[in-house]
Amino acid sequence: MSHWSKRANIHNDVVFFEYISADNIVGDSPIFVWDLDKTYLDTHFESLSGLYRTIMEKAFQKKNVPGTRSLVRALTVRGESYYPIYFVSASPPQMEERILEKLRYDGIRPYGLFLKDNLKNLKPGRLRRLNQQVGFKLQALLSLRAKFPFSIQQILWGDDSESDAVIYSLYSDICARRLPEKSLRKILSHYHVRGEQMAVIMGLAEKVPEEDPVKRVYINLATDTDPEYYEKFGFRMLASYNSFQIALDLYQRGILNDEQVKRVTLDLIQNYGFSEEELAESYNDLIYRKILHAETVEKLDEILKSAAYIPLRHEASEEPISKEQYDKSFHIHSDDWIPPFIDYLHDFR
Repeated sequence: MSHWSKRANIHNDVVFFEYISADNIVGDSPIFVWDLDKTYLDTHFESLSGLYRTIMEKAFQKKNVPGTRSLVRALTVRGESYYPIYFVSASPPQMEERILEKLRYDGIRPYGLFLKDNLKNLKPGRLRRLNQQVGFKLQALLSLRAKFPFSIQQILWGDDSESDAVIYSLYSDICARRLPEKSLRKILSHYHVRGEQMAVIMGLAEKVPEEDPVKRVYINLATDTDPEYYEKFGFRMLASYNSFQIALDLYQRGILNDEQVKRVTLDLIQNYGFSEEELAESYNDLIYRKILHAETVEKLDEILKSAAYIPLRHEASEEPISKEQYDKSFHIHSDDWIPPFIDYLHDFR
């Protein structure tokens, strides 16, 4: 038995390392779940050379997706305490120590980390699971949800290189019991979830509390997918081009304050070379997509211009939506916040 397996909870190819007990989490504490690859870390598994380089990198050599370190710290670090954050990665469990070292190097204290033991998939009948993440991530999310017998609120991060939008929406639908068992089995089978993993997920689906915990989903556009594709998943899901856009949305939602927005923005400027014009363009994009309403825009104009993060002469490319319009069309209680039906079987990218 390898040394990592003595510290992990293993079920199939889902390997969970718990660093801080879930018993420390109270019902009103937001819980953050980040997909590690291409969402927090700028990893490349598309080629053998990229995979080898990712495995061999030391912790301090691993590169962040721009702005994610400062964003996660703004969300989770509260003096000497930390808001609960869990990471999910298709990286092998043999990388756990190095990943944990990187997170701690960044000043982050995760509550737990899910990794994928693909060695178990190197056998007939399971080879498809080597690069299929739907079953792995759904099982991880549902097993995490099952740890909390009370109501929770989760904010989830993913990217467009895999099926994170599908996974997070399916997870939401499963928890809320929106899908009949027959439909759920058909969808899971479509995404090559079969056999033992199908049984595990269906068992967890019955075990988790009947309540939708998902409050917001952020999808990092790592491969430049058209953000309009994500409209079918409802307004709860925001496809973003960078951490700056996420910080602005979190500010509007009252999760980040003005100083935290400034820290994320300054990180992008100082460490990743973002210009005033690039930031202004990202800001305009959110206004154009009606993500930010007029009241927020007025406040952000003052924050960003006073710090010289966007040009003083900057004006929105079009009139921002009013707060009343936003509340009516995009608010959490809108019918479009969570669509009554999502077509999981046909991809119209």
